[in-house]
Amino acid sequence: MAEPTFGVEDYLVFALMLLISAAIGIYYRFTGGKQKTIREYLLADKNMSIVPVAFSLMASFMSAVTLLGVSSENYSYGTQFVMINISYGLATPIAAYGYLPVFYELQATSAYAYLERRFGKATRLCASVAFSFQMILYMGIVLYAPALALSAVTGISLLASILSVGIVCTFYSTIGGMKAVLVTDVFQSVLMFAAVYCVIIKGAIDAEGLDKIWQIAYEGGRIEFFNFSFDPTVRHTVWSLVIGGGFTYLTLYAVNQAQIQRLLCVKSLKKSQQALWLNWPILTALSLSTSFSGLAIYSRYYDCDPYEEKRIASKDQLLPLFVVDTLSNLPGLPGLFVAGIFSGSLSTVSSAVNSLAAVTLEDYIRPILARMGKSEKLSDKNSTFLSKILVLLYGSLCIGMAFVAQNLGGVLQASLTIFGVVGGPLFGTFTLGMFFWISNQVGAISGLAIGMAISLWIGFGGPKPPPPYLPVSTEGCEDPTYRLLRMANATTAAIKDDSEYFYLYRLSYMWYVVIGFFVTLLVGIVVSFIYGKLFLKETQLVEANLFSPFIQRILPREFKEFKGVATIGSLDRDMHKVGARGARVSDVETSTKF
Repeated sequence: MAEPTFGVEDYLVFALMLLISAAIGIYYRFTGGKQKTIREYLLADKNMSIVPVAFSLMASFMSAVTLLGVSSENYSYGTQFVMINISYGLATPIAAYGYLPVFYELQATSAYAYLERRFGKATRLCASVAFSFQMILYMGIVLYAPALALSAVTGISLLASILSVGIVCTFYSTIGGMKAVLVTDVFQSVLMFAAVYCVIIKGAIDAEGLDKIWQIAYEGGRIEFFNFSFDPTVRHTVWSLVIGGGFTYLTLYAVNQAQIQRLLCVKSLKKSQQALWLNWPILTALSLSTSFSGLAIYSRYYDCDPYEEKRIASKDQLLPLFVVDTLSNLPGLPGLFVAGIFSGSLSTVSSAVNSLAAVTLEDYIRPILARMGKSEKLSDKNSTFLSKILVLLYGSLCIGMAFVAQNLGGVLQASLTIFGVVGGPLFGTFTLGMFFWISNQVGAISGLAIGMAISLWIGFGGPKPPPPYLPVSTEGCEDPTYRLLRMANATTAAIKDDSEYFYLYRLSYMWYVVIGFFVTLLVGIVVSFIYGKLFLKETQLVEANLFSPFIQRILPREFKEFKGVATIGSLDRDMHKVGARGARVSDVETSTKF
């Protein structure tokens, strides 16, 4: 293992990052509306500019796990992964013009309010429970994974890192609300870029130029961009990255609660779309920079791989190891790097706890109180106070999940997989509602359940073949023992035949989200059609603006003329049974208008 090196100056820089993040929360607690309304606390009073929203959208997506993982990806597998950035550009207009207008017009705090308006309460509950489970598990991993990687090479205590970041994140999210989350995301995004560019610049200095880094990577077989193989079992190809990456992007930016909540923090739909467009180049810039940092790391260790040399226990520790080896003689820079990595954790966890609080309030607590006839007790003031308590509780749960993660060996890979396999079916459910007017609640729930079951089966089923790491060298290591070890590993890998594994378990993980989406969609359409023919005597109608603008132009006339329930925020105030289930033609005259 690497010998930990972290000086006083580094601790000061790291502590300063935490203090600034906390100070932002305190500032927004005592300025503006002082976080006294639910509109300000969960939606930043809808007066944020597009720049902080765009940075927050990026920071919510690029966690510390991503920073460590993408650099390791390019070191271990090559540059093919950078082609995923093409998918971001292709998927952005779909999210901005196909899905976002529906959510923006609805103006509901919870994205899953849409599913109740379109299908019914049961669909909303199923989807929000799936989202909650996904985010609670992911929160702990986002906090634990970087803490584990950094503690091993920097000497920062695992306990201290989890508690310090978890407590500070919970603190500013609780007292500062969405405004504090958005502004700290901008600050933390800058630190993430700074951490990555520290690695690139130092790597270029040591290698004597960026071109030298590229040359070493090329000679080491790391440069690959145009693998057009149609074999879905190949880990990364142009097709899997562009298609699978595009669907992954849409699960996050088109229908995910955390991102939709941010996109509702601006004054108009146009500004919301502009924020989404601005997020694209920021996201791509960090993704490409982090990818190149992996090549910079390879330029140092290309002839003596630290994993084979047993200096590190995981390839995810390559990035912090590089910092320890190259920047330890520059006081404060390792601290800046650690601050940047943990900023990725802070931004993602703060997004998660805020969105979970919104979902819990709107999807669980309000419906329960409404059923009990006590909805009047949840005033705006009480809702805001309750939201703060929920953020505090979810922040505490995040810290607890991080400690649980260290006792469950396979939970890291499992939780990262579930983030994709849950997202695909959820995206399919929203698409079923926005793009197919024949769909109904029975079809939506059936599609979601079967899509989730199949994608979880493929994602978690096993055994799976080992990942195809590119060759590494130990020729430059001082101890010749590692050369023999490398030869033994190569021989073992050559004997293993992937064809021995079940075919579905050999599929690239990039296809999981696509499979989950299409299974959900196809099952939902078929079941909706059959159920509609057998059990529904009349066409179920819903308002035209619950469909994507792409579909509104071709909707049957009866949908366009249906005016049963108004859209703006009515669901959050009063759950209307007729509108929630989807009214029939005969119900139009008796339905209440808001």
